[in-house]
Amino acid sequence: MKTLQDFNFKDKKALIRVDFNVPLDENFMVTDATRIASAKPTLIKILEDGGSCILMSHLGRPKGVQDQFSLKHIISKVEDIIGVETKFVSNCVGAEAEEAAANLQPGELLILENLRFHDEETAGDTAFAEQLSKLGDIYVNDAFGTAHRAHASTTVIAQFFPGKKCFGSLLEKEIKSIDKVLNDGEKPVLAILGGAKVSSKITIIENILDKIDHLIIGGGMAFTFVKAQGGKIGDSICEDDKMDLALSILKQAEEKNVKIHIPVDALAADAFSNTANTQVVAINAIPDGFQGLDVGPESIKQFHDVVMQCKTILWNGPLGVFEMETFAKGTIGLGDSIAEATKNGAFSLVGGGDSVAAVKQFGFEKKVSYVSTGGGAMLESLEGKTLPGIVAILND
Repeated sequence: MKTLQDFNFKDKKALIRVDFNVPLDENFMVTDATRIASAKPTLIKILEDGGSCILMSHLGRPKGVQDQFSLKHIISKVEDIIGVETKFVSNCVGAEAEEAAANLQPGELLILENLRFHDEETAGDTAFAEQLSKLGDIYVNDAFGTAHRAHASTTVIAQFFPGKKCFGSLLEKEIKSIDKVLNDGEKPVLAILGGAKVSSKITIIENILDKIDHLIIGGGMAFTFVKAQGGKIGDSICEDDKMDLALSILKQAEEKNVKIHIPVDALAADAFSNTANTQVVAINAIPDGFQGLDVGPESIKQFHDVVMQCKTILWNGPLGVFEMETFAKGTIGLGDSIAEATKNGAFSLVGGGDSVAAVKQFGFEKKVSYVSTGGGAMLESLEGKTLPGIVAILND
């Protein structure tokens, strides 16, 4: 696995695929710069070696060239975070881009215009990838968020850099963190899966059952398991067509000696609203007209005890509707437990959109070992899929 440490970038132009697909407000100001900050170690290493950086990224899902999706809007934020004056060119291929890249001096940073202004990017067009490849000497992929896509700039381009391609430090960290959970984790290993649907997590559960000792199931998907076991769940969310699958997962876990932990109580509400009437009830005895929107206090306690005995922890998905303050206690409680276990020496990896959002919202970002930057890519890794952007670097 080639990383930045395998290269000296002195007088080299590094062509770097970053993931600067950041949210912008109505004034085109960046509202969350995490992805830009995550790329900083890679860029600083290359610049300090005496090399220059040519950055490729997409932004949003434009239909052709659309000004609101131009990467020019993020230049000032990149300069703030990286601390280097940043040049911009209004195309990513062609004479203008090639001239800007050719004129780039050591220590300088250049951002190319949005890759997705060209349909060839998402189509994985080889000729387009070859045009991009002319801009740099060494190809660096540091975009975990797009590593599961076989796009021109993430996968196809790598073939034009035999012996001159590597992972950036962010992508290297992502690969190693997931590997640590799935293959090298100190036991006991705990996976916490939340979110609304069992169906979206089936392949993850099936892939990780051989690798974990404990599995906490929370969020809306817990109700499918509860109902499958004969519990009354009121008006709670449930995938009735997945109840047999839930029972099958419980059976497989038992055969593999994996302990599954399902909430024992719920905070139930008579409406999907922060101001609804609520009551704490046994999770298998939710009255009609009420729906479980968070776990209850006994579940928080039991989950704390499970977390504290584990040495490797994967957290994917919240325990309740944490976006509403009334139903955030379970997710906050779990975050507190994971933070405490991490402080005591456990390795904790948080990944997947909603759990990452929760970790940021409640201030746990610095209290866990690693927060993944890639939602879909992280999930596909956990499902055991091989990501094309990673394979492209490994294949020389």
